[in-house]
Amino acid sequence: MKTQESMENYLETIYVLNQKTGFVRSVDVALEMGFSKPSISNAMKKLKAEGYVQIEDKGRIVLTEKGKALAEGTYEKHCVISHLLMDIGVSKETALADACRMEHILSEETFDCMKAHHRKWHELNPDMKE
Repeated sequence: MKTQESMENYLETIYVLNQKTGFVRSVDVALEMGFSKPSISNAMKKLKAEGYVQIEDKGRIVLTEKGKALAEGTYEKHCVISHLLMDIGVSKETALADACRMEHILSEETFDCMKAHHRKWHELNPDMKE
């Protein structure tokens, strides 16, 4: 993979698509991410070689335990960061775009503190949506 960030983006996309549809193929990832099918095919080969995904019958992409753990962690960061940004007044569109970039660079310490702050903020403001 070119970078850890691109790998995390692919895995997160597979994870989210699987949550929505239960069946993910390379073409689905390509459509969701706006990349060409050959680019996705190359990425899936690399993710498979690194033990993050398995390719099953009919081209179904399945996250391995290793891939699922990384995807879930990345998605959790995305959700917490985007909600935290919206809580402080950032527009949804900007919050989602910023969270997509920030989720890859935060240390675990910083993320844990952000998550705790977000949880506490919502305990103190129960009328606010998650």
